[in-house]
Amino acid sequence: MAKFLSVISRPTLNRIVEPLARGLLRIGVSPNAVTVAGSLGVIAASVIFAAHGHLLAGTLIITGCALTDLLDGTMARLRGSKSKWGALLDSTVDRVSDAAVLGGVAYWLATTNQHRAATLALVCLILGQLVSYVKARAEGLGFSANVGLAERAERLLILGVGGLLAGLGLKPALEVALWVLAALSVITIAQRMIHVYRQAREPINR
Repeated sequence: MAKFLSVISRPTLNRIVEPLARGLLRIGVSPNAVTVAGSLGVIAASVIFAAHGHLLAGTLIITGCALTDLLDGTMARLRGSKSKWGALLDSTVDRVSDAAVLGGVAYWLATTNQHRAATLALVCLILGQLVSYVKARAEGLGFSANVGLAERAERLLILGVGGLLAGLGLKPALEVALWVLAALSVITIAQRMIHVYRQAREPINR
């Protein structure tokens, strides 16, 4: 999320998000509760709207719920309580949310006989999980893998634009977005693998 948000004014974001974060903390809401609530909202919107072809409503609601990613991080920072458990919870529900969105889209495409696009949505689901897995596995081995064209925020943005345009009547936009998403996901996986490979070779080169 950070790379995508870096194109937006940080002071502007802080003016919007921090008062809300402080307000939630003041009434006793925890960052982890916001994380889970946001994920549940994404899942519900995916099942109720995306899976039934209501792409405009689904995209708007999912986008709003996905922004809790920024809110819970701000809350944790303000409270000074960033924890390994919170990081694990956040990463886990992100994977579940992503699967729900693409699973819902794939279901709708399949039930409306758009089988090529449905298959593509499932491919994007798998590739998206791989993008995240490569980074997590690399970091578990002591390497960094925070590189790539399509991190989670960029992937959600591409899918969101496709869903929004399709919901507004430009029907091919969703499949085009899925093709772009698949291609960029493959590139990102390759970039991360190469990045880790180079790090792994550094001691040998010395």
